[in-house]
Amino acid sequence: MSATPTPFHADRPGPDAPAAGAPTALRRLYRRDLAEYPATGRRMGYLAIVVITTIVLYYMLYIQYAVATSIITHFGMTYRYFVWVSVIGNAVGAFASLVAGLADRWGRANLVVYGLLIASLLVFLGLPNAGGKTMYLVLFALVSFIEGIVLVATPALIRDFSPQVGRATAMGAWTMGPVIGSLVVTTVTSNTLDTASWQDELRYSGIAGLVVFVIAIVALRELSPALRDQIMVTLRDRALVEARAKGIDPQAARRGEWRQMLRLDVVGSALAISLFLLLYFAAVGNFVVYFATTFGYSEQRANAVANWYWAANAIALVVIGLVSDRLKVRKPFMIVGAVGSIVMTAIFASRATHPTTDYYTFAWLFIGIGVFSGVAYGPWMASFTETVEKHNPAATATGLAVWGWTIRIVVAVSAAFIPVLVTSVTPLVDHGTEVTAAQRQAAPALAIVNAHPQVFAELGKYPPGKAPADVTAKAVQEVGPADLAVVQKAQPQLAVLTKYGSKVQKAAHDGPGQWRDWWWICVGGQVLFLPFVFVMAGRWSPKRAKEDAEQHQAAVDRELAALGAERA
Repeated sequence: MSATPTPFHADRPGPDAPAAGAPTALRRLYRRDLAEYPATGRRMGYLAIVVITTIVLYYMLYIQYAVATSIITHFGMTYRYFVWVSVIGNAVGAFASLVAGLADRWGRANLVVYGLLIASLLVFLGLPNAGGKTMYLVLFALVSFIEGIVLVATPALIRDFSPQVGRATAMGAWTMGPVIGSLVVTTVTSNTLDTASWQDELRYSGIAGLVVFVIAIVALRELSPALRDQIMVTLRDRALVEARAKGIDPQAARRGEWRQMLRLDVVGSALAISLFLLLYFAAVGNFVVYFATTFGYSEQRANAVANWYWAANAIALVVIGLVSDRLKVRKPFMIVGAVGSIVMTAIFASRATHPTTDYYTFAWLFIGIGVFSGVAYGPWMASFTETVEKHNPAATATGLAVWGWTIRIVVAVSAAFIPVLVTSVTPLVDHGTEVTAAQRQAAPALAIVNAHPQVFAELGKYPPGKAPADVTAKAVQEVGPADLAVVQKAQPQLAVLTKYGSKVQKAAHDGPGQWRDWWWICVGGQVLFLPFVFVMAGRWSPKRAKEDAEQHQAAVDRELAALGAERA
């Protein structure tokens, strides 16, 4: 599409006109408004920057979960403490999302650009050098605060630069941000963790964030309020949108924005998709722990099996977005994707109690879950923004803030609830490695103890080295001095086994069943998603949707003709 200005805005200064007394380059660092809707090439460039920014931000946010066991060990955390790092981070991010609702007033681009800079510095300099677990918690909460803001601002930019016909493809690309961010995390860690520390992994993500920040600060722009406060159905609406912009008062258009967004189709849909994504949240935060404690996977192998999920999901998001836009419907894809995801997740849940399930069985299951959840989620994002627009297009960021707050609250609650339901994970993460090492080191001593249970039961009544002489003499006579010395040397390991061995053993036995219960809860969340599809905006029939598009275009042509005649 040509970037030549239309007659309707020929009297307006161009988007790059310098402010009086200020160099153009300096002005662009904080004034990013476009007075004209950008041509296709530039528009795609802005969309690409937003998607890349989202990918790298989620790379920085999710990297801690991929090296969770290393962080826990380094700071001497309990697993429950690490969980609360995530809970507090998500709670902070939830309220940051509400703050980002003001992006309808402040704009979106600066929130994204400078938020990315702050997050990158925190991850590159702050988290790897945290002096203790409390400082780590505080710094991660700050990163989560930035993420909560960008979670709202980036899809708002995507919506601004994508008409409704094309919205599912654009939103599918945006949704690849968290997904490809997860894929980058698992790909990098599965290939570098054998030679890199957890601090190095965080720094890698921070460097990526700084590189994208340099691109975004120079190139990212946004629509002026008068342009973005309108509904744009197709790119052919461009001239009409620009003409109408002259008569729009952005402040008046935003009046009552929060009240307008507190509707069932907005709030209910936001809650429904949050419940639908319970498995995704668990995959990000707990797959490493789940596969390590249940199937004995290393961090690298656990991240590698998750790659199948992220890769399949990313491909499905783009492909289905294109198909949804071509057919001009969203709801059928949401239903098909949700039903398919329910079936695949149910099969996965049924395998949670089978330690013999092999790596490639999980890989195929994750491919299925990833594909079907992508079929549902990309069209849902498009439909949600269209539902918000139906109430007030000037309140897009406000509607997305409601969604961002809801999704982060659900993440925080689910993260806090998992250790309550899956009680086995705490002893396994806190003491499983310690107990396994003690069992290996104390194996000869344990064999001796098991061969003479009565002797060592008698010795166990007294502190080490404090048994009466007759008890000690009897032990030497029955066990032998050499074997007794082996047992005495292994006392530290035997103490660990006495203190934690039974707890770890019970947790290892109970863990698969407890995780299965959580996976079934995730299935329930996906089922609850289904009824809310019916309250959202959009047609079910491609034929009816095509008729709507034709009627809209005819109305646009009539209005443009009337405006042209009036101006003439």
